[in-house]
Amino acid sequence: MITQCTCYYQYTIYCSVGSVCPSVMCGLPGGLENWLIFSLLKADFARRVRLCCVFGGTANEALLVTDDDEVWALGSNVSGCLGIGDTRTALNPVKVEAICNKNVRSFAYGSGPHVLALTAQGDVYGWGHNGYAQIGNGQTSQVNSPVLISNNIPNPVAEVACGSFHSIARTISGEVYSWGQNNCGQLGVGATSSNQHNPRKVTGLIQSLFCVGIACGQTSTVAVFENGEIYAWGLNGSGQLGLGNNVNQMLPAKIDGLKNVTIQKVVCGFAHTMALSDEGTLYVWGANSYGQLGLGNKANQVNPVRMKTDQSRIIDVAASHYTQISAALTETSKVLMWGHCRGQAVTEPIVTPFKSLHDVFAAFSSVAITPLPMVVGHRWERCLTGILRQQFNDPTHSDIKFVVEGKTIHVHKTILKFRCEHFRTMFQDHWAENQKDTIKIEQFSHQVYKAFLEYLYTGEVALSPEGAIGLLDLANAYCEIGLKVHCQKIIKNGILVENCALLYAAAIKYEAKELEDFCFRFAMNHTTAVVQTEAFSKLDDGTLKDFIVRAAKYGAFRH
Repeated sequence: MITQCTCYYQYTIYCSVGSVCPSVMCGLPGGLENWLIFSLLKADFARRVRLCCVFGGTANEALLVTDDDEVWALGSNVSGCLGIGDTRTALNPVKVEAICNKNVRSFAYGSGPHVLALTAQGDVYGWGHNGYAQIGNGQTSQVNSPVLISNNIPNPVAEVACGSFHSIARTISGEVYSWGQNNCGQLGVGATSSNQHNPRKVTGLIQSLFCVGIACGQTSTVAVFENGEIYAWGLNGSGQLGLGNNVNQMLPAKIDGLKNVTIQKVVCGFAHTMALSDEGTLYVWGANSYGQLGLGNKANQVNPVRMKTDQSRIIDVAASHYTQISAALTETSKVLMWGHCRGQAVTEPIVTPFKSLHDVFAAFSSVAITPLPMVVGHRWERCLTGILRQQFNDPTHSDIKFVVEGKTIHVHKTILKFRCEHFRTMFQDHWAENQKDTIKIEQFSHQVYKAFLEYLYTGEVALSPEGAIGLLDLANAYCEIGLKVHCQKIIKNGILVENCALLYAAAIKYEAKELEDFCFRFAMNHTTAVVQTEAFSKLDDGTLKDFIVRAAKYGAFRH
């Protein structure tokens, strides 16, 4: 019996008794529905969008990349920032011809606005406002169509960032380049006498270091390096450089207040900075007039201060030079926000019902921009996942059950065959298992096998890093590459001094090279603490010997 019928955006969803669709607004891809600028998108177009961003001083411009590698723009087109060849506005998407079929992977945007597009090949294109040479094409005239600017950068670019009127690029070889406005030293080239018309390598104290992350405030720049150190330069009027003073810096200066802390990510607001450590701790400094530091007060901080929270470790953070709002994602998938929230000063992190950091900016930022380009997930897929989630381990319509450690898990052959090659083979007609309605599993624990089967239904995994090790073993045995990547992500987000050696050994055992390298780098950044843990003492002789040799080559025993 049908209990509800909802029509939306060219979709019709029927919900029967006992199987209520969890989301009736399935038309727009997940995330797009939160941004008013996308309200007029046609359904067939919206379903093709894989990446988008909303930007501009009033959040009235947007760029979208579709599955077929086309780039589209819509909005006010201030300063030609849509890149469509002129300054006409676009209520509906217009193709950005110059960067179609270029494999665009990311965008960054300033306040003019000017825009940078980064391709998978490491090329950078720029367009829009150029009064301060922030496009980097050697001129200061407005640019209405994307122009290639990375031909002035020797190595492929891995990341781009924009302040209000300056631009920064990080190459795959760890170098930092800057161009554009330099009135406060935000380019880090040692002077403020003139703007920089072409990309120029930032040297000084960071010349021999390998950069792994960059961020820009309004007129400041921050970079994090492979060794976990942070350097900052530019305007420092609110202490946003974290150097213990309010003096502007013309060259990169090391933030000594984070000594013995390994930073893995840094983000900047208008005049505040946040740095996330590899242990999931957030450090904040700079302007705090709206409580954007999350410290429970409105006092600026010129040195890094650890932000306290009752929640679990933080795994991601977001801010934008457009705004004074801050957001964070915890290990348990809770989204926190604080700062300038639609006119209110929220001085401490609060837990929100949102599912992503982008949702915070869409709902509560004074300028509803995307802090970073947003990867779009199709909401109809989430709708289907919600229905499948309800059917998992429900004996009502199950046609197969697994018994693990004496506990029963009810599932459906069709779903398992559709989602997993192992089960496609198992449930072929000539296999004995295809005739059974009960299969006993002895190789894996109930926790691990249930998590695996639930992953096949939902695409999600809810396990601790230690639990994910067992699932990594299963992923290896069943050749589930996607699940293996998922497990590695969980382990990375949950690594601690106490479990580092355990996770390192597991990565070696299950041939997860990227995870192995990640755990090793973590151990090198916390060597003294890691080698004193119980987990380290339990390493087998071969793993321990290899670790010591590798650590020696890394330089851990120089002193």
